[in-house]
Amino acid sequence: MKSELFVDVQPAEIAIALTEDDRLQEINREKRDQDNFAVGNIYFGRVKKVMPALNAAFVDVGHEKEAFLHYLDLGTTFLTQQKYLSAALSNRKILPDMESIEEQPALEKDGQIADYVQAGDMLLVQVIKEPINTKGPRLTTEISIAGRNMVLIPFAQKVMVSQKIRKESERNRLKQLLQTIQPARFGMIVRTVAEGKRSAELDNELRILLQRWEDTIRTLQHPEKNTGGKKKNKDAEVRLVNEELGRTIGVIRDIFTTDFTAIQINDEAIYNEVKQYVQLIAPDFAKIVKLYQKEQPIFDYFDITRQMKTGLGRIVGFKNGGYLTIDRTEALFSIDVNSGSKKLFEDQEENAFQFNMLAADEIAHQLRLRDIGGIIIIDFIDMDSKDNQQKLYEHMRDLMRGDRAKHNILPLSKFGLMQITRQRVRPAVEVNVMEVCPTCQGKGKVQPTLLFTDTIQSHLEMLHDSLGKGFKLELHPFVYAYINQGLFNSLKKQWQRRYGVHISQNQSLGMLEMHFTDKQGNPISPELHNHKDS
Repeated sequence: MKSELFVDVQPAEIAIALTEDDRLQEINREKRDQDNFAVGNIYFGRVKKVMPALNAAFVDVGHEKEAFLHYLDLGTTFLTQQKYLSAALSNRKILPDMESIEEQPALEKDGQIADYVQAGDMLLVQVIKEPINTKGPRLTTEISIAGRNMVLIPFAQKVMVSQKIRKESERNRLKQLLQTIQPARFGMIVRTVAEGKRSAELDNELRILLQRWEDTIRTLQHPEKNTGGKKKNKDAEVRLVNEELGRTIGVIRDIFTTDFTAIQINDEAIYNEVKQYVQLIAPDFAKIVKLYQKEQPIFDYFDITRQMKTGLGRIVGFKNGGYLTIDRTEALFSIDVNSGSKKLFEDQEENAFQFNMLAADEIAHQLRLRDIGGIIIIDFIDMDSKDNQQKLYEHMRDLMRGDRAKHNILPLSKFGLMQITRQRVRPAVEVNVMEVCPTCQGKGKVQPTLLFTDTIQSHLEMLHDSLGKGFKLELHPFVYAYINQGLFNSLKKQWQRRYGVHISQNQSLGMLEMHFTDKQGNPISPELHNHKDS
């Protein structure tokens, strides 16, 4: 499988697209020049209020909405961490030795947050879920510093290995290796990509993660370094003390594999940053990082824009004429499966089953592409066979097995609905795929011009299957000129050869309007002919 990453750097945001075998799989957007409260950011925040009924507290970390901290997210080592922070802030000249801090009792799972946290307390917290809709960030005080091969957890003791590493011998090797270099009072989680890595490489990354933790505490001790030495008021104590790696580096850190063949970036500064990082984690692959310098926008040149337009609308097509309708509410996402007017089999049960299986492929792709999280309800085409329902459920589980986000899938209910919960740590990707109509100047909406030729070709196929050759097509002169580009291989000539259609221009038609007639000049409708065939 060929994987490629494309980074489009603009003044307001950075967009990152991941393709696998030239198909768009993920799209990430990151705002620039502002604190976007990304997952992994560490803040020194003030508790605003404690809510015993929720067993949670609301914390000010600088966002317009107060962040949410549940008791279970305090972590078992909360008291030890607080004692360490107290030592660090009482003597700002030195960095406290982790081993010198007396270990405090672990928090009970069924405890109450009001027993440990009060309004006005200052806490070191980390974002585990970005602000979504009207909700502020979600926090934890169980700090973790993520690297490519491992995650470092201050004040923990255990070394854990990713369950995705299946070989027991490799799991034992990694665990023993990490235990030999494990710093006192630090726990570690070995990530899947560490499989097969040597001791020197892991030890080098551990040193980098330890340095990031120490830099975090020094920033906490010396806030004046971030304010030019100016005196700060008490509200300014709330601040960012460790910023997670930029979204571009974060994506590369989490998904980079030896299958990557290219990383294309259209900004020299980001290019240098990414190349330096890839040289650090995989020196042999530094050559695949390339600076894109063509005049055409990078997403247009590599067909990302077209795939976003076709794949991120409310209605998304899939094989054999089926389509999904994806709607979002405050509480959940709903996905409706439709077979269109085409039949694959005469038997209704088999037809529904085959379309549902094709729909499942596209749904798994859409969940990852849009990064849809929370509750997802899928309304599949009704099937009577219990065996088919079970096969569809197992197929969906297989398709989702490679999804990095935590998820849970339930079998179809008696109403034909499938429920999926998927980890939501960031807002779902939303791209406005509609464009302002060039005729009505924005009073209405039309489909993207980029897709108009695809629609024309789809109608030509329907009419050719139904009528054969000899029908006619009229288009607006601008559209006619567009399809007539190219001396020998224009779209017009391709369509004439393939479908036997006569194409002409008609000044009276709207910009995105098409008019079909039969050999006798009678108007014909592609939709009606498609309906008759089905």
